[in-house]
Amino acid sequence: MFSGRVFGPIFSRRLGNSLGVDLVPFKTCTYDCIYCQLGRTTNRTLERRAFFPVAAVLDEVEAKLAAGPPPDYITLSGSGEPTLHSEIEAIIAKLKERSQIPVAVLTNGSLLYQAEVRRALLRADVVLPSLDAGDAELFNYVNRPHPALSFDQVVEGLIRFREEYAGALWLEVFLLGGVTAIEDEVRKLAKWVELIKPDKIQINTVTRPPAEEFAFSVPEEELHRLAPILGRNAEVIALHHEVAAQGKTWIQEQELFNVLRRRPVTLEEIAAGLGIHPAEAAKRVQELLATGKIKSTKVGSIIYYLLANQS
Repeated sequence: MFSGRVFGPIFSRRLGNSLGVDLVPFKTCTYDCIYCQLGRTTNRTLERRAFFPVAAVLDEVEAKLAAGPPPDYITLSGSGEPTLHSEIEAIIAKLKERSQIPVAVLTNGSLLYQAEVRRALLRADVVLPSLDAGDAELFNYVNRPHPALSFDQVVEGLIRFREEYAGALWLEVFLLGGVTAIEDEVRKLAKWVELIKPDKIQINTVTRPPAEEFAFSVPEEELHRLAPILGRNAEVIALHHEVAAQGKTWIQEQELFNVLRRRPVTLEEIAAGLGIHPAEAAKRVQELLATGKIKSTKVGSIIYYLLANQS
């Protein structure tokens, strides 16, 4: 459905106006996190490959930059784990050659135990890894990593990367109600955070429908209570006004219908109109196609979507 690798700029809670760059196919990841807003991982792997040609990625970024005002960041992120792209080092280097816009990498940090991955990210301006559990048991429960990936590898990789990396390191800690948002578990996390020494600790929780119904959000006041345990530079980034009730769809039908009512639109236009990632828009579009509320039509090689009662 969506063939482009560059999306936005869209507003990011952490990076302002961010031009996103998808470096891997949809849901190609080292983890299968129970809280992921994009659903279950379909290709859980540790194999690094050049999924998309470097030149094609750069051409799409340049086209996007030429089409509008400059974003605050060019962010390598998207619908999977960007460090699985074996040419990410070259992509970062060439982005910095062609633009003055800072480059950020939004990663789960799981491959930083590999020296070549650490080296690949050294030229990024900001690296935003994550750590969601303080021990192996909860790491396996929350992140559901590839079987060959261990908790010790992940935390040791984060510590080593901090020792080698001179840029800004912002560590996301994703807390889940009844699981990791327990004071004893947060204290376990804090011990690792102290060793990792991030510049910022950004605390998050479920604010959109997760991959699993048993991944529960944490109330905002509880996040603020737990934040000081993680460190003086900890901040709560979860926006609870985004939280939908468990079981409800984050992208409300009416919002999507309002976009479709104007004219037939592409998936990329839906994503831009709603300010969401194209993969998230694709998931919702597929649900509405299945129920017959919307339909698709093809003009040349481009697929457009419109309301089912719209001609």
